[in-house]
Amino acid sequence: MVGLSGPLGVSSLLLLEFRQSVRLQIRLYLNDRTKGFLQTKGQQMLNDLQIDLNAGLLTTTPVDWSAVHQRAEALSSAHTHSSGHRLVDILHVATAIHLGVTEFLTFDGNQKQLAEAEGLVVPL
Repeated sequence: MVGLSGPLGVSSLLLLEFRQSVRLQIRLYLNDRTKGFLQTKGQQMLNDLQIDLNAGLLTTTPVDWSAVHQRAEALSSAHTHSSGHRLVDILHVATAIHLGVTEFLTFDGNQKQLAEAEGLVVPL
């Protein structure tokens, strides 16, 4: 990423969600060739992620999950009724707030809305 002056910190939740998504897309392709992607492509994505972790381009940031869950409960109570957020989106935003970050990266419009409502800058 342009302007990044060190490794990008990620949560174990983000890593789990990415890996799970890749595995699901592989499964979808096996059942319907119009969905998902080939196992070789998915495995390459998982390998690339591990390479980035091993190279220190990405680092896993420790998180106090109990505190994140408390924050997520507050976000859910404040925003879900009016905006319909998914739990995993709430957890990602709660994690970012807990870690004290100011910028939040997402391509998900609803997640972006929640992050911005909580004062995070979403540059994309």
